[in-house]
Amino acid sequence: MKYVLITGGVVSGLGKGVTASSIGVGLQACGLRVTSIKIDPYLNTDAGTMSPFEHGEVFVLDDGGEVDLDLGNYERFLDVTLTKDNNVTTGKIYQSVLDKERKGDYLGKTVQVVPHITDAIKDRIEAVALIPVDGKEGPADVCVIELGGTVGDIESMPFIEALRQLSFSVGKDNFCLIHVSLIPVLGVVGEQKTKPTQHSVRELRALGLTPHLLACRSAQPLLDNTKMKLSQFCHVEAANILNIHDVPNIWHIPLLLRNQNAHHSILKQLNLLSIATPPDLEAWSRRAETFDNLTDSVRIAMVGKYVGLTDSYLSVVKALLHACIACSLKPSIDWIAASDLEDDPAQSAPEAYAAAWKSLRNAECVLVPGGFGDRGVSGMVLAAKYARENNVPYLGICLGMQISVIEYARSVLGLEKANSNEFDDKTPDPVVIFMPEGSRTHMGSTMRLGSRRTLFQTPDCVTSKLYCNPYYVDERHRHRYEVNPDVIGVLEEAGLKFVGKDETGKRMEVLELPSHPFYVGVQFHPEFKSRPGKPSALFLGLILAARGKLEAYLTRHQNGS
Repeated sequence: MKYVLITGGVVSGLGKGVTASSIGVGLQACGLRVTSIKIDPYLNTDAGTMSPFEHGEVFVLDDGGEVDLDLGNYERFLDVTLTKDNNVTTGKIYQSVLDKERKGDYLGKTVQVVPHITDAIKDRIEAVALIPVDGKEGPADVCVIELGGTVGDIESMPFIEALRQLSFSVGKDNFCLIHVSLIPVLGVVGEQKTKPTQHSVRELRALGLTPHLLACRSAQPLLDNTKMKLSQFCHVEAANILNIHDVPNIWHIPLLLRNQNAHHSILKQLNLLSIATPPDLEAWSRRAETFDNLTDSVRIAMVGKYVGLTDSYLSVVKALLHACIACSLKPSIDWIAASDLEDDPAQSAPEAYAAAWKSLRNAECVLVPGGFGDRGVSGMVLAAKYARENNVPYLGICLGMQISVIEYARSVLGLEKANSNEFDDKTPDPVVIFMPEGSRTHMGSTMRLGSRRTLFQTPDCVTSKLYCNPYYVDERHRHRYEVNPDVIGVLEEAGLKFVGKDETGKRMEVLELPSHPFYVGVQFHPEFKSRPGKPSALFLGLILAARGKLEAYLTRHQNGS
């Protein structure tokens, strides 16, 4: 196995995940099979219980793993299906070592960070690297490892030491270290400063790791004298100093690296030049160029809880982008805090209230994504009601589907106190209830998680036509609450159709309103499987409906064209 390690220096949030994904794309384009590992040095076992405000979205995998959003980048860029083991955390490592200690596996030895924790890290990396993720048999050729955080962080020290030992044990032809760093420009001087990167590399070398390549993040392209200075003081060949400057969209990054022969430097370090082919990135070039040249945009109202941090809905944003590109449109997302639509802000924050409603009324379609807790729920209900009554295309995902059920029960069935047990456990009309596939008390790994099958109740529904499958679809889930099976009959009699159910028939997966141009709610998360060039069917349907092109599209596809 060949390993490419991506570390970061100076500051966090430099785009190590996108850099790691882009390097993987470059190696794939050379005909190699690639897998990825993300190391997160935090003590949480996984990302499942972390606030979206703190850490961005929780990405869900086919096997039910709740992982860091960078694994979403890997899946989208590399078109692979990762496992929960591909996300290594301090919590997982320490838990495994402590479990072994309790069982007596260390035979009375004093259990220490070195060698026991570091050995556990090495063993985990080597085992996970062998898991095939691209649908083919046997291990990949190259494993790209991203070490989260910044070099010098106390919490990442055991991982640095383990990776140093790994680099030594696998040999220099099987290990390539790429250090991502920042080249700032101070406003007063206007000069590209290399000192932060010099210090970062010095710290890395003091810990026993020497970078083979530097990936330098900057606003503008690096100057030649900046490169020479970095080469001289960081002990890295000038040809191996890569510049990842700001670009119009991230699909340019693999092209940027290709143009600087990053693939050649990595292949040379890994002794793979003899088996690799010249990189074929034609599809990426077309995609990036198409996006740059788009002029017509579609206005999408995103009504959610965590709109203050767009990373909270990263996969939803990417899925909208993929769908818009397929329709030759540029997404123009209006972020609406659901709580701003409610009645209280009309008095307490009239400007925010007016702006939120103006954005909603100007939108061509409405999307209510997933979330937990009762904050903003009333605003989401108002958004669903507005979309339903005004024939505005609506897509509700997870919580968004439950919101549309609550709204329909209140407005159409006249059940004014209809609610979810999640928000009001004493409601007389619980239209959304807790359905036990998990625990009420433990938050971590207790939900209905991962890929599950949804069976379409009729091949004539919009959703099955969009998926081009009259029978079923497999999508990823992450929820504890479900639509109450006891109210399905009255809701369907009133016009709301549940066209997708699970294999037991008790869990509602897809709802549609046949009298509406596009009013769809899904209990699953279609955004997690959207890919560049292969947009999620439901997001594509939403964008097509926003432009009045859905019926023509479905007719074309039914005719096989």
